[in-house]
Amino acid sequence: MDLNKPEWLVQMEGILETLNEGVLIVDDCNRIVFVNECMAQMTQYAAAEALGRTPAHFYQGDDLAFLNQQIARSEQVGRNRYEFYLPRRDGARIPVVIGSRAVEDPDGRVFAVVTFTDITEQKRAEEKLREANAQLARRAREIEQELQLAQRVQQSLAPKCMRWGRVAVETFYLPVSTIGGDFGLVTPFDDRHLNLIVCDVSGHGISSALIANRIYTETMSLLERGVAVGEMLRQLNRFVVQQIRVGGFFFTMAAMRLREDGQRMTFASGGHPPAIWVAPSGETRLLETKSTVLGLLEDAVPADAEHDYELSPGDRVALYTDGFIEVWNQRGEQLGVQGLREFVRRAAKLPFAEMKEALLKDIEAWRHGSVSDDMSLVLFEVQERPPAGHP
Repeated sequence: MDLNKPEWLVQMEGILETLNEGVLIVDDCNRIVFVNECMAQMTQYAAAEALGRTPAHFYQGDDLAFLNQQIARSEQVGRNRYEFYLPRRDGARIPVVIGSRAVEDPDGRVFAVVTFTDITEQKRAEEKLREANAQLARRAREIEQELQLAQRVQQSLAPKCMRWGRVAVETFYLPVSTIGGDFGLVTPFDDRHLNLIVCDVSGHGISSALIANRIYTETMSLLERGVAVGEMLRQLNRFVVQQIRVGGFFFTMAAMRLREDGQRMTFASGGHPPAIWVAPSGETRLLETKSTVLGLLEDAVPADAEHDYELSPGDRVALYTDGFIEVWNQRGEQLGVQGLREFVRRAAKLPFAEMKEALLKDIEAWRHGSVSDDMSLVLFEVQERPPAGHP
């Protein structure tokens, strides 16, 4: 038996040597009186080299000041636990969790049993996690930049308000995400015809936006060639069925071609909510689709897909996507086509320039919660005469 060691410490040595963490015991002067083998291996100092030493032999400067603060706290409360490092003979630093607990021997002397738990692997894992998070953050910023660019591109494709001959057009576009699957078109075909289109691609987000942009490009190509609106639906349907081939994907579209004098329009729709027509008297009618949803079946568009209508000054027509009707109030009631029809009828009592905002306010007042679907709207009115200077 080592006569310089207290009896209680000699009895504890066997137990302390079996622990898989570093252990040292210091006396009330912070001198090391015991080091277990695990501690010696961690520091590369033999136990005999450490005995009698104080923290000042292993730490300097701010590190020593921090350690002394922790020792003082341990003495005040009887125990402490904190994260620090353990210096090794070769100059390396081992990250550890230090636990300290005060014990009093039979003679009334106070010692501290200090444990050192190696957390190197934990720190490595944390560093890898930080690196992974940094990479994710960089990628998220890249994606955000790409989405902002995509949003600007898609906003450039949104339908534009305009005055064309006797026809005044107001539009609205709101994607539920940064980018969406709706698009609209207000574009002249020639000097005597104006095309008005809204399209709704199933789903939301990037995939829907990509497909919507592809359909948009194909639609523009067909319009530039002067293809009739019914035939346009037929060719778009065939194009998606044969070329895009995405399982479960579909789209709907409503298309109108107006004469410059505003007296006649041709209408065709594929699986789309009915257009709402309001006469100056306040009477409303629905222009229903003759085709099923597009992009699923080769024969979705029948031969009589389009229909001609006579228009009069003061007539107003609303084309919209289902984000305008799939709106629920606080009681869980859906607005639906009939609810929107009433809102359109009521808003049509106002001057045309005020109609869109009134309609949007009515829908916002009805809605409970946030917008859940992309929203596109094209409104037009046949006016008495074109503005001054217009042919």
